[in-house]
Amino acid sequence: MRQVPTKPSPRPPLQLYTPAERARRDATRWTLVQGVLAPIQFLVFLVSLGLVLHCLTTGRGEAAATVSVVLKTALLYTIMVTGAAWEKRVFGVWLFARPFFWEDVFSMLVLALHTAYLVALATGTLGTVALLWLALAAYAAYLVNAAQFVLKLRMARLQAPARAPGAEVMA
Repeated sequence: MRQVPTKPSPRPPLQLYTPAERARRDATRWTLVQGVLAPIQFLVFLVSLGLVLHCLTTGRGEAAATVSVVLKTALLYTIMVTGAAWEKRVFGVWLFARPFFWEDVFSMLVLALHTAYLVALATGTLGTVALLWLALAAYAAYLVNAAQFVLKLRMARLQAPARAPGAEVMA
């Protein structure tokens, strides 16, 4: 008699945090630091994107576009360092904690592209237009990475334990 294979039972959704990790996340100042830096970086990104596109389309505003990309990159480095401190505090590892592994992997691409921009700018290996296109490539990667983190934030909020009415929830 031939056995009919049964469908495996669906796995429960991946829990982003254990109760201990959630408690550490809620207790560390790095959560607030990330919560402040992320929207600032996004606002700088939006302004910089506008300046880069303006320079590409009009040929004017190169200095402003350049300064904005350098500022955006400095914020990226800052949020990566503070994010690593956050992961260390919450998960016990500086980077590539299981729940944020793929976000961290993609962050490395984002860092590489932004760093390539700075190196090309400092060495003069690329002209203005090529530099601006490199900045746009870095920004496209940043947008994907930002979306990854927003989805994780949403997952964390959906998985948060029920709180008493009026209680603050920080995911």
